[in-house]
Amino acid sequence: MAEKTAVNPGAARSQEAGAPRPPEAPKLLPHKLLGTSYFLERLYPGDRVKRFLEIFGAVLKYTNYGHLVDTYARVGAKCANCACACQIYLATKDPRDVPCYRTNLLLEIYRRHFTFRGMVQSKVTGAVYLTQEKISELAESVYHCTGCRRCSFECPMGIDHGLVTHLSRYILSEMDITPKALVVATREQLEGKTGNTSAIPVAALLDTLDFLADDIKDEKGVRVEFPVDKEGREFVFFPAVSDYLLEAETLKGIALTFHAAGEADRWTIGTGYYDGINYGLFYSDWCAERIVNKEIDETHRLNGRKILIGECGHASRSAKVFVPSFAGAKGAVPVVNIMEVTIDMLRRGKLKLDPNVITERVTYHDPCNIARTGWIVDQPREILRAFCKNYVDMEPKGEKNYCCGGGGGTVSVDEIRRYRTGVTGKLKAEQIRRTGATYVVAPCANCKKQLREVCEDHGLEGVQVVGLHDLLYKAIVLGGGEGKP
Repeated sequence: MAEKTAVNPGAARSQEAGAPRPPEAPKLLPHKLLGTSYFLERLYPGDRVKRFLEIFGAVLKYTNYGHLVDTYARVGAKCANCACACQIYLATKDPRDVPCYRTNLLLEIYRRHFTFRGMVQSKVTGAVYLTQEKISELAESVYHCTGCRRCSFECPMGIDHGLVTHLSRYILSEMDITPKALVVATREQLEGKTGNTSAIPVAALLDTLDFLADDIKDEKGVRVEFPVDKEGREFVFFPAVSDYLLEAETLKGIALTFHAAGEADRWTIGTGYYDGINYGLFYSDWCAERIVNKEIDETHRLNGRKILIGECGHASRSAKVFVPSFAGAKGAVPVVNIMEVTIDMLRRGKLKLDPNVITERVTYHDPCNIARTGWIVDQPREILRAFCKNYVDMEPKGEKNYCCGGGGGTVSVDEIRRYRTGVTGKLKAEQIRRTGATYVVAPCANCKKQLREVCEDHGLEGVQVVGLHDLLYKAIVLGGGEGKP
């Protein structure tokens, strides 16, 4: 079937993705930002409007979204209380960036085409509310949003605007209106030869693990195991697979933590599947389910008792939320984040940390996917304060943190870098600058990439964005006389 791309007046901006960045903060961009390389869109025979309504109707009928959409449509979504919580609106002051404006784009389609009153009104007036232009506006709007859900704290009616944004993306994805970057990565994960988003074959994975083990030996004077395909262990480990290419210090820190605690026999990496990334969380429940089931199947294959997610916010949330939903009562296994394991080791006295290694100022960024619900907020701070003498917090923090600016999968779309750093990352850059920190700890693969670009584009020289286990790798004291002094 032939393919085309959506045409948009903001296309020219995508040409600048690889250009050098000035040290000053980039100027805010026009509201239209989606270029010709952003969306993958297929031609369907017939009417796009008819196709949208068919898909929306099927979702309402066959999923649990129906009752939720009907409730939200009845209580309304127009008060704009959420505006004060949205870092995008605070940067642009554009009414179209108010979360409830975006939510109402979908709810109004529901009211006009799927309620008795709306259908009668259409019959009487002969007017059809949904048009191709409104579909384009919806697509544009929902990919402005990072899906951070900070706005949910301010809605007096309890509307989850992030969830409505996700639903809109889900409907659009069934029409193949989806950013190419998400589709390409997910296609390799579900249908490609390697079965992971970074296209890393097993042989390359094993070579990488050997290289990291040699690196630790050279730096720490001790041989540390990266266990592979060990059956019957407590944890089967799924980091963001990109960590094997880009975040060596994080992986070395995790392996050294297990070794130093004397608990290296608790975890394993599986060669059947080893990618915690789940971009389905950003645009398609159908893809999200298939990816989560790959994690479940690999854990069962190795007779593991728990799924262990590395330093990645969306990988942690997608597994934590959807493993019980998609696996059912019999197939589900507990899901834990690596920081939960590390804090347990520290509290049990299994880790000794040198408080004199990290002397620079350190701050912590809360990834939205693990902090917004209060799941992982205090644990990493307790770990950092155990060995960082000069630790400071950003404000706001914890559940009400500001998003890195690359949430909702937008960080993977390099064509909109200037938007991500200049608009959605603007307040985060200001937060980091106020702390005066040298190290920004961001235990999430997407947040690390985004924050490094934010720091670069806002002239935050000398700031290093690292994982929590990157610093632990420096501070861990090996016992029993092993390792280098």
